[in-house]
Amino acid sequence: MSRRKHPLIAALTPIADAIGANLLEPDQLTDADLPLLWEGEVVGGLRRPDLHNALGVLITAAETELGISRDAMNRTQKQAAVALLNEWGAFTLRKSVEDVADALSVSRFTVYNYLERTDTT
Repeated sequence: MSRRKHPLIAALTPIADAIGANLLEPDQLTDADLPLLWEGEVVGGLRRPDLHNALGVLITAAETELGISRDAMNRTQKQAAVALLNEWGAFTLRKSVEDVADALSVSRFTVYNYLERTDTT
């Protein structure tokens, strides 16, 4: 957003960034976007995240949550990352096990083993 951010937009920016959504100016809204109202006035909008990038956003969020990059994770941290991704629904996405395995530099079999160890499977 080019001008000074409205307080609602400023408050929602970290949330939108975390979920991969886009914040829009009022004149950029389409019918599919969510208008953001402040005292009855549309001050912006939220465009839902592109699901093609959802898994990448979730993997980055797991790195942030654990405080370590996936390249530096040890086995226990990778298990924790898989548990978080599972909790967040990442494995409902098509090919997610393979993509997570690639991202964590482990095999699909290892990801399945980590999933078996989580309480939310």
